[in-house]
Amino acid sequence: MLVLGDSISAGLGVPAGAGWVDLLRPELDGCEVVNASISGETTEGGKARLPALLQQHSPRLVVLELGGNDGLRGFPLALTRANLAAMIADAHDTGARVLLLGMRIPPNYGPRYAEGFHALFGELATETGAALVPFLLEGIATDPALMQTDGVHPTGEAQPLILANVLPVLAPLVRE
Repeated sequence: MLVLGDSISAGLGVPAGAGWVDLLRPELDGCEVVNASISGETTEGGKARLPALLQQHSPRLVVLELGGNDGLRGFPLALTRANLAAMIADAHDTGARVLLLGMRIPPNYGPRYAEGFHALFGELATETGAALVPFLLEGIATDPALMQTDGVHPTGEAQPLILANVLPVLAPLVRE
């Protein structure tokens, strides 16, 4: 399995080995997990890096946790959508299944942008057949005790909850 994400999957601000991807490994009964997440990554960066990662690791499953930085920077929704669609297509072209981890952003750019941003994950999952976790930080993002002082990154205490949001969708894909 290949996890391609941003700071949330890279475990920014969380003790080494305590991020949700690290907590995932023992749950998967020996399935190798490659975490290729980089803090600050955008969908453009992920799209550029993914072909080499697919060739190098030949994953059966690709988990895409990207888009949050695009949204926080106000990138055009069409660009974020196109980049995610290209990554899904690249993964599918190698025979890998895809799990898309949806994200929400604060309403800084207005409710229309924020709602459109969140909606694009579900739309892409429907259009491409990718599996979907609608909101990775469900039950976490609105609880200040589970967020770092920046209000964007989850704390170490939140990592098991992130895993709990992902595992019900991910586990059946691993078994297939």
